[in-house]
Amino acid sequence: MEINILEIIGYSASVIIALSMTMSSIVKFRWINLVGASTFATYGLLIGATPVAVLNGFIIAVDIFYLARIYSKKELFETLEIRGDNKYLLRFLEFHNKDIQAFFPGFNYKPEINSISFFVLRNMNVAGIFLAHKDQKGDLRVGLDYSTPEYRDYKNGRFIYRSLKKEFIKGGFKQIVAPGLTKKHAKYLKRFGFVEDDKDVFVKSLVD
Repeated sequence: MEINILEIIGYSASVIIALSMTMSSIVKFRWINLVGASTFATYGLLIGATPVAVLNGFIIAVDIFYLARIYSKKELFETLEIRGDNKYLLRFLEFHNKDIQAFFPGFNYKPEINSISFFVLRNMNVAGIFLAHKDQKGDLRVGLDYSTPEYRDYKNGRFIYRSLKKEFIKGGFKQIVAPGLTKKHAKYLKRFGFVEDDKDVFVKSLVD
C-alpha cells in the first residue's frame, strides 16, 4: 500500500502540533507550534482546503508575534544570595528534585560545601538556582546550575556566565569547572564556552 505524500505531510503536522503541547517551556512550545502550523498551512494549500490554510496561517502569525515579544522583551536579571539553611531553598530543591535529577543525576544538596549560592531572579521571579564552591585548585566548581522549565531559554546561562564573569574574576577565580552529566546540559555548557576537560567535566576559562 503506497502512502500518499499529502498524507505524510498531514500526519507530520499533527505529530508536530501534538509534540508542541508537551513542552513546558513556552519558547519551545511557540517554536515547535510554529513549525507544526506552517506544515499544516502547507498541507491545507496543497489539498485545496482554504479554511485549514487560513486558520494555521493565523496561528503562524500569533506564534511569530509572541516569539518576537519574548526575544525583544527586556528583563531585569538579579542574584539573590541565600544561606545554606534557607527554608525556601530547601523547599525549592525538594519540589524540583525530579527535574534536577534529569540534568544532574545523583545530585545531593550539601549546604556546607556551597560557598557561592544564589537564586537567579528575572523581574523578581525565581528563574533558577546556582550553587558552587571554591575547590582545592582555586577553581569555581559548579554543583548545580538549574533553570526552572518556564525559564529554560539560555538567558539564565547568559546572565551567569557572561554578565557575572567580572564578579567571578573579582572573587579570584580564573576558571569555572562544571559537570556535564547529560547530553542536554553538556550542550548548554558548550554554548557558553565550556570545553570538555575530562569525562563529563567541562571547563570555562575566565581569562581572555
